[in-house]
Amino acid sequence: MSRLIVISNRVSAPKARSADGTQGGLAVALAAALREARGIWFGWSGNKTEEFTGQINLQRDQGVTSATIDLEEQDVDEYYNGYANRTLWPLFHYRIDLAEYDRSFGAGYERVNDRFAETVAPLIEPDDLVWVHDYHLIPLGQRLRQHKIANRIGFFLHIPWPPHRLMVSLPYHQRLVRSMLAYDLIGFQSAEWLESFHHYVERELAGTVEPDGTIVVGDRRVRTAVFPIGIDVAEFENVLERKDARNAFETLRTSAEGKKVVIGVDRLDYSKGLSERFLGYRRFLEENPDWQGKTFLLQIAPPSRGEVHTYENIRAELDELSGRINGEFAHVDWVPIRYVNQGYPRDGLSGFYRAAHVALITPLRDGMNLVAKEYVASQDPADPGVLILSRFAGAAHQMPEALLVNPYSKDDVSDAIREALEMPKAERLRRWEALIHGVRTDDVMAWRRAFVDALKGESRSVPAPKDIILA
Repeated sequence: MSRLIVISNRVSAPKARSADGTQGGLAVALAAALREARGIWFGWSGNKTEEFTGQINLQRDQGVTSATIDLEEQDVDEYYNGYANRTLWPLFHYRIDLAEYDRSFGAGYERVNDRFAETVAPLIEPDDLVWVHDYHLIPLGQRLRQHKIANRIGFFLHIPWPPHRLMVSLPYHQRLVRSMLAYDLIGFQSAEWLESFHHYVERELAGTVEPDGTIVVGDRRVRTAVFPIGIDVAEFENVLERKDARNAFETLRTSAEGKKVVIGVDRLDYSKGLSERFLGYRRFLEENPDWQGKTFLLQIAPPSRGEVHTYENIRAELDELSGRINGEFAHVDWVPIRYVNQGYPRDGLSGFYRAAHVALITPLRDGMNLVAKEYVASQDPADPGVLILSRFAGAAHQMPEALLVNPYSKDDVSDAIREALEMPKAERLRRWEALIHGVRTDDVMAWRRAFVDALKGESRSVPAPKDIILA
């Protein structure tokens, strides 16, 4: 059996039921996937050093070997805070108004991808499968080819791929995308993101797309496909059997005092549509005075990327908006929004999910959104809650039985909240049963197997042509 070499920006050693469920799906998903495969998880440790040494820290936990390196402070500023999170992240989430283009960011991004390739290459054995993850490491496959790595290498993008008209706003966009031709397989979360990538290849690279998703550019043939990521369902089912989850459930239900709980769980990020969500909830309170005092919104939004100034602005905006709404509608014995800026471990979150009657998941743009799936998996099969989900989340393609909304429309969100709170039990059961079937079928192991099997089926790659090497 070939080893699996997973390469991502950060590495989180797999610890059962201890990951912060608000950090996104990558850490949880890869930990579950690697439990079934020998191999190595390689990436940045999260630590800074005065000078890059390339020294690898190897650790083994629950059958998974992790290999991490430290980065210089300049690397972190330019590669991570800069190009990854101030250039690519906003652009890929359709926010070109927030994207920052700085020559030093691009130089740092390329330098760190070089360092990743140089450091991990000696760890890769001839029969290994290499799986590179996400927007931080788009050119890594090409860099590995430069180090004579001829293994099958796949790349999976966890976030959206922007439309052609937005992608071309990125300086040197062709150089970045051409570097992806070094991969054997490129995976996306949904058909929409895949189609956007195909459109770019046809328009900008004069490539063609074959019926099976193979793109052809010059003498390069690269398979592309959709692999929607799932969750480790067992971590969220039967939640009340675990002490921490049961305590979280009882705490929230007790503090609710019989009121209906609407929950949102998101990183503090402009792509999550939190301001729009608060305004939609405000519209609900305005239009439905009979529900005032009978329900509240619990929004859990731990801060992220504090070094990027845009996120400081988001926090200030939400602090002001939640305070204004509470000041306008609150009574002595009721506050309409409970806004919490801290994360919780998965068991605690699963208990909160179980206690909530409605989940309000309304990102403006999201590659997938695993919170929606976690909420469904945590529900009481005899009396499940209702999922409200943005049409612009990748998960919406798999979860049509949710109440799908336009997160930009206050009226749409308001109407959905009322429909969810008043939905008859029979309809709640019908919707939930269809949703949980999909969540169980397309779980994290199905995602891993589908991608790895597709990667194994590819012919051995040849080195990328010299004209796509990044300068």
